[in-house]
Amino acid sequence: MGRNRLFVVAAVAAVLVGGGLIAALVLTNNGSSNPPATAPAGVSEVATMLRNIPQQGAALGSPKAPVTLVEFADPQCPYCGDWEKTSLATIVDKYVRTGKVRIVFNGMTFVGGDSETALRAALAAGEQNRFWNVLALLYQNQGTENTGWVTDALLQGIGNSIPGLDTKRMFAAVQSATVTKKLAAAAAFARDAGVNSTPTFAVGKTNEALTIVKISSLQPSGLEPALDAALRE
Repeated sequence: MGRNRLFVVAAVAAVLVGGGLIAALVLTNNGSSNPPATAPAGVSEVATMLRNIPQQGAALGSPKAPVTLVEFADPQCPYCGDWEKTSLATIVDKYVRTGKVRIVFNGMTFVGGDSETALRAALAAGEQNRFWNVLALLYQNQGTENTGWVTDALLQGIGNSIPGLDTKRMFAAVQSATVTKKLAAAAAFARDAGVNSTPTFAVGKTNEALTIVKISSLQPSGLEPALDAALRE
């Protein structure tokens, strides 16, 4: 398994725990009215996967987990969607739920405008510690790239389906300076790390240097050896 050294370490704690991403597409609805909701697919599956797992911004899992996994991904990337739908639940159940690994999502928006619209919504939900719920449901309902599939109606339906999420507050936060800063910080982190394709993963001991992992498969087996090796170190 090939690896490249990732030298941007402190930024993981400083940027990603809060939830990273990139600059400025605005949702057409700012919370002043409620669009007709579109019922999303995958609600029960996502709820089961994330139940009782702590979230802090874009981080999923215990802050005391000995290993950190950073996922660089775009919500419109079909390969990212395949990984999320094929492997995330297994990785969460085996490593995150057991307190071994914490996953931090570093969002990228290179595919296009719908990418940023989706990431802004997820980051806004992250202010209520529901980032991963929104993100996972966006992947479950991923549409064709740049067709305008990330509608206010879809986001309203996703928000309404997540217990504990104030959907109106999520819409109101998407244009905030805080969200814009997190978008830009995550873009800078990915650029400094030399990430130019998605999904890309970096693994290492928490609060130490991370290593980019070249995976050969989008199945759980593509990433498990790197996680197991980091846990043995």
